[in-house]
Amino acid sequence: MNTSLIARYLQFLRKSNHYTQEDLAKKLDISRQAVSKWETGAAIPDLEVLLKISKLYDITINDILEPKIQPQRITDFEQILTIPHKELQEVLKQFETNTLVVALMGASPEVYSLCENLFPDTDFGMMRNYIGRVRIEQVEDIQKQIISMINLQAIWAP
Repeated sequence: MNTSLIARYLQFLRKSNHYTQEDLAKKLDISRQAVSKWETGAAIPDLEVLLKISKLYDITINDILEPKIQPQRITDFEQILTIPHKELQEVLKQFETNTLVVALMGASPEVYSLCENLFPDTDFGMMRNYIGRVRIEQVEDIQKQIISMINLQAIWAP
């Protein structure tokens, strides 16, 4: 579960429906600060509130916790090479370094090199050796999360 993606998706849903944080808080009978915490990734709504949100936006709780963002810009992890470097760096910074290293385990040398250039203070080789082997499903899952974050950014930029 990627809390950064969930946070951005909750913010996207709210703004797409033309609600302020205060409006949404009133509709859900919670504080505006709670909405703010979700949208910054500091917290995730509890089950009761997730149910209210799902009813409000006519989506499932699963849609909130595992957003399926339609491809707007890229459909494959290797296509991150086409994203402007500054924008890509901003998206990738939302992921923990270990998570990014795992995603790069399934990447081409070009993508790996690009990430090394975007984050020159990170020793990806050392971290990769420290992490060791991972299942390909884990690599693919993280790559899909990065793709979703880039596509969400394309739908809506704060």
